[in-house]
Amino acid sequence: MTKFTLLTAISALMLASPVLAADPAAGEAEFKKCKACHSLVASDGTEVVKGGKTGPNLGGVIGRPVASIADFKYGDSILAVGATGAVWDEAALAAYVTDPSAWLQEKTGDAAAKSKMSFKLSAGAEDMAAYLATIK
Repeated sequence: MTKFTLLTAISALMLASPVLAADPAAGEAEFKKCKACHSLVASDGTEVVKGGKTGPNLGGVIGRPVASIADFKYGDSILAVGATGAVWDEAALAAYVTDPSAWLQEKTGDAAAKSKMSFKLSAGAEDMAAYLATIK
């Protein structure tokens, strides 16, 4: 088998392999790191996870406009992102929790943009976002 044929075969196998999906069950465990600041209250009022009030309720966050919880005091940078009409999806939330300030800098184009959220989720962000997508 030539080197080219081998590389082509390997590439084809990689493209045919399924992408590993995010794991909401693993994300539920990851959320334990977040509950010091965030609660999870479903839209029907069910308290899924009793948590802190430093950060906004994350129940129903997926599909919700960025920085849209009434009466929550968001920082200027995330308010600027929210003003663009941005909506949280799993990918955006996973990127945000991995490095909140870097995400805000990218979205606003402002190198000085900062997040009030100092915590960074170094691993499991996709799983945690998949878990939050299950809380409506």
